[in-house]
Amino acid sequence: MYLTDDKIKLNIKLDMPAGYDSASGAKCPLVIVIHGFTGHMEERHITAVSGTLNEIGYATLRVDMYGHGSSEGEFHDHTLFKWMSNAMTVIDYARSLDFVTDLYLCGHSQGGLMVMLAGAMKADVIKAIIPLSPAAMIPEGARKGELLGQTFDPEHVPDELIREDGRTLGGNYVRVAQTIRVEDFIDRYDGPVLIIHGDQDEAVPVEVGIEAAKRYKNAKLVLIPGDNHCYDYHLDMVTDAVREWMSGR
Repeated sequence: MYLTDDKIKLNIKLDMPAGYDSASGAKCPLVIVIHGFTGHMEERHITAVSGTLNEIGYATLRVDMYGHGSSEGEFHDHTLFKWMSNAMTVIDYARSLDFVTDLYLCGHSQGGLMVMLAGAMKADVIKAIIPLSPAAMIPEGARKGELLGQTFDPEHVPDELIREDGRTLGGNYVRVAQTIRVEDFIDRYDGPVLIIHGDQDEAVPVEVGIEAAKRYKNAKLVLIPGDNHCYDYHLDMVTDAVREWMSGR
């Protein structure tokens, strides 16, 4: 189904907990799950985490963000501000569902950064957040002129960045990212945080997750030994960590 944010259709998918009986009027908690940069809601690691949450009693609401998956908007034009607006819209929608008790956020990579930002902005309604391999270094990289494996003059941002796969990203992505101070968002969130990071992450250095966990007031850090950014080798360890931390919460 689709949800509209500022005239842009966002593709969303709601999955209910195993054994849920809507006819009974039962209520349950819900976790919003957000993919990463160039990703989408049907990626293996996204569906695995979502499915694990369904198994232990949580509904999940997966979303394709602006310019990604089956949502509208061009990849070239997406920015962190647009994703923030998407996240706030999805949170407000989830709050409107009459079966929902508590709300949680989970996101991977740029989606992990997004739940760190949105969790702080909606700290009064988000019970806990789960950043997976969070790309919290994006704003600082934009300020330094080091982003997506490219270097540029941060004072004279190019109109486009061209990725190795040929896709282009508008310069406004960089300009927006430069304005965000992730530390301020971390400091605003007092709720429980679970950060999971592969210690061989090739896209987001594991130190990023380690430092974020240190700064949060109430964080648990789980490192996945020998694994990369999308957990191609030990995804079961990721889902086990999520299951253990979220069970009975």
